[in-house]
Amino acid sequence: MHVMIEIRDIRPEDYEKVADLTAISYVGGGFVDALSPYASRLRDTAFRAKKARVRVAELGGEVVGSVTVANHDSTFADVAQDGEIEMRMLAVTPEARGTGVGSALVRDVLDIAYDQGSQAVVMSTHEKMVDARRIYDRNGFVPSPERNWEPVAGVELTVLVREIA
Repeated sequence: MHVMIEIRDIRPEDYEKVADLTAISYVGGGFVDALSPYASRLRDTAFRAKKARVRVAELGGEVVGSVTVANHDSTFADVAQDGEIEMRMLAVTPEARGTGVGSALVRDVLDIAYDQGSQAVVMSTHEKMVDARRIYDRNGFVPSPERNWEPVAGVELTVLVREIA
């Protein structure tokens, strides 16, 4: 049986669920220290939704994933330049992993970029995020090593770019 993944803009009643699933993905996944300032930023969905566009994925009426889309001039854009949008904080609940939710969210971001005439979608990822990296590779993201950066000393992030035709 094929289950339909529905992707839509976040609503205030989704904020807590998205905060939890993002924290589970990043902190629970061992990518972010639970006590770091970034962990609380990941949980602050209301602020994120005010400063960027947050999309959620639903399976069977249940929110199981989310992604943040930031224009280059947003406080949520770390590496996007003029003409680019930045994909941030892709997260999928452990139960929904492997169902295509992550890929559907990435494709949604690419559609948004295309629809608004962006030249590229950019993002930062960490070498430990192996599962997510497979999704990015499959969707045409390529490393842009000259743009790699360290948000905090010792944490090197890889910048990936997907040109939009």
